[in-house]
Amino acid sequence: MIISNKKETIFLRRLFYLVCLGVAIGVLALFLLDYLIPALMVAGFFALWFLFFQFADFQFIEFSDADGKIVLRYHKVVHFGKISYHSIEFPQKILHHARFDGSVFGKLSDLTIVVKTRRGIADYPSVSLSALPKDKRIKIREALLRIAGI
Repeated sequence: MIISNKKETIFLRRLFYLVCLGVAIGVLALFLLDYLIPALMVAGFFALWFLFFQFADFQFIEFSDADGKIVLRYHKVVHFGKISYHSIEFPQKILHHARFDGSVFGKLSDLTIVVKTRRGIADYPSVSLSALPKDKRIKIREALLRIAGI
């Protein structure tokens, strides 16, 4: 089974950059027309908009559990500079547990994968599932818990 949120992340990226462009043009126009206070208010809105996207940590996710392996590829949707691609890949038999941590009324969600190693139990870094629709999050949860035997 392959689960991806490519369409959702393309929409989020376009929305973020279009709003940023609109705000930049609006602030410039307000400054040129000598509306200092409204320009500063719009700039404050931009700061909140940017902080929301950083806090939500929207990420592109591609999950696969085929061929006896679990593969999770991810990267940030909104980034400045070079894209940092990440990948988690391991055999299904070493999966120990998968933790799903939710916050903000279930809208923001993180996944932490726990595997068995020769030296004990190890956690992979958390991956944000915030950009995934709820039905896809449930499918990933069910697949990982089924594989872990929970």
